[in-house]
Amino acid sequence: MTRLSVEMLAADAAEPITSAGDARLGIAVLAGIALIVVLITRFKLHAFLALTIGSLALGVFAGAPLDKTLSSFTGGLGSTVAGVGVLVALGAILGKLLADSGGADQIVDTILARASGRAMPWAMVLIASVIGLPLFFEVGIVLLIPVVLMVAKRGNYSLMRIGIPALAGLSVMHGLIPPHPGPLVAIDALGADLGITLALGLLVAIPTVIIAGPLFSRYAARWVDIPAPDGMLPQRTTEDAGPVKRPGFGVTVATVLLPVVLMMVKALVDIVVDDPSHGVQRVTDIIGSPLIALLAAVLVGLFTLGRAAGFTQDRISRTVEKSLAPIAGVLLIVGAGGGFKTTLIDIGVGRMILDLSENWAIPALLLGWLIAVAIRLATGSATVATISAAGLVAPLAADMSASHAALLVLAIGAGSLFFSHVNDAGFWLVKEYFGMDVGQTVKTWSVMETIISVVGIVFVLLLSLVL
Repeated sequence: MTRLSVEMLAADAAEPITSAGDARLGIAVLAGIALIVVLITRFKLHAFLALTIGSLALGVFAGAPLDKTLSSFTGGLGSTVAGVGVLVALGAILGKLLADSGGADQIVDTILARASGRAMPWAMVLIASVIGLPLFFEVGIVLLIPVVLMVAKRGNYSLMRIGIPALAGLSVMHGLIPPHPGPLVAIDALGADLGITLALGLLVAIPTVIIAGPLFSRYAARWVDIPAPDGMLPQRTTEDAGPVKRPGFGVTVATVLLPVVLMMVKALVDIVVDDPSHGVQRVTDIIGSPLIALLAAVLVGLFTLGRAAGFTQDRISRTVEKSLAPIAGVLLIVGAGGGFKTTLIDIGVGRMILDLSENWAIPALLLGWLIAVAIRLATGSATVATISAAGLVAPLAADMSASHAALLVLAIGAGSLFFSHVNDAGFWLVKEYFGMDVGQTVKTWSVMETIISVVGIVFVLLLSLVL
């Protein structure tokens, strides 16, 4: 088992901060989630405040010491902002550079010229799947959302018709396909073959992303018909006149794809070299980390986008400054969602679910999926769900064939994506970027995640019948 998986499993198995019984924990979780939903929907309280109050109430309901609950919440908030916040900020800067320089217009105009009408959702799911292959979900979000919003606005498309395919492509890659961390840890824990898992993962991913993306987006667009939110769409102001000339399409795309390439190189080197002490892998681990890759794209973009559009140093500085203000609320909400998730984990919800599921007499593939679903619903973390479920069913993989061990990895990955809701930082990220309320986010994003999970396990079970 890799150092990463050992450390994460150890953290998941840490002593809970309360000794409450399973019944009290279950009631506490339901009460905490219900309180958050009521505060947001009934009393129109800001999501950051609702998540903060709900996290503290969760600890009180579970009988945990208030100081330990505070520590769990603030620790989770801090780690989430540290992991996601800087990426969101760098993505916002890159998005503003794209918008102000005319680079985003160039991309949008080219996409609209090449793929229009019914082909647009399919083009978006293809782009998102390719870009999402080596990227963390949050990184893919901050890179793709400006393009999604711009395409929807300029092409007069329903936001859901364009956004759902992009989100589906990113989410399927995140949950099912290595080198994403969840699938990689599950592969290691179950002793599965990476190549076989990747091949079978693609077989499952293709029909899953089609159903949850372009096909489901037709219904999502009917349920939630909203325009692209101006507040999250980087726009040039009257004060900052548009550029005299646009950057070329090729250099613009190359700038956006630079972090993708750097992370892809890191993933390939990790697979081929597989030696953390090797000089080449040490270098690629640094330049291919999400932070460095996005920072490199921003620094390159200052020249390939800003300078190419004729911006002065003062104009570039103003662009960077104005890119950060709109994301303050997003960072607080996403951070509070991470704090709520950590509070759930620390009070022992994950351990409770694992204990209750030990004696379920059902097939291993379905068992792995159900355990991942339960932990996902309780904690909001796809990675925690994948790691915990893989650890529980690992003994069952000892006697499996290579193909069935790979299918078990995919079953767990599919379960880890089930019904994202208020305890998932991704839920709030999507909600804020798309300018939706909680109910609209559930009707679109949460339902899409559930479709991915259910369709994924169905295709995994079908493959198990023929392999």
